Amino acid sequence: MNTTQTINWQTFKDTLIQNPELNLQFKYAENKLVDASYHITEIKQAPITSVDCGGVLSSWTEIVVQLWEPIGQQQRKPMKAKKALTIIDVVEQKLKLAPDGIVKIEFGNADFDTRQMFPNKIIIDGDDLVIDLRPDAVQCKAINRGDTCGTDKPKVELKNMAGVNSCTPGSGCC
Repeated sequence: MNTTQTINWQTFKDTLIQNPELNLQFKYAENKLVDASYHITEIKQAPITSVDCGGVLSSWTEIVVQLWEPIGQQQRKPMKAKKALTIIDVVEQKLKLAPDGIVKIEFGNADFDTRQMFPNKIIIDGDDLVIDLRPDAVQCKAINRGDTCGTDKPKVELKNMAGVNSCTPGSGCC
């Protein structure tokens, strides 16, 4: 789980509910929006349980919204937020989504390798509700807690063996 500020499922969904008539846009890179012909192909709920390098057990839930750009489809405007809510409703009839689950958007196209990204900001820009995405980042939770993450090397004790004629038990030479 990323330690930076994340958006949970309830906040994401409430934002759509509050802006049903806005065009739902996803910004995946600087000046790059997911093509208006995109589809929400699935919504996944992933319970995560992990043990970090410091031996600490953690668990959280991620809600992954997968977007797909069909090839060759032309569309001027992306779906409205209310259309996304109808898809969410279909999903939630079959799968109870955790309100506190961390939202990730999964997307890729011919120019952008598929990856999961966090909504960084949600911006209202005219008729558009823009979900500004940022990539996930690898982190060391132990270091974030002030631990060493096992990166400290064990101290080696050096012994001066000058003048020792033979290796005997307890001398430290073997």
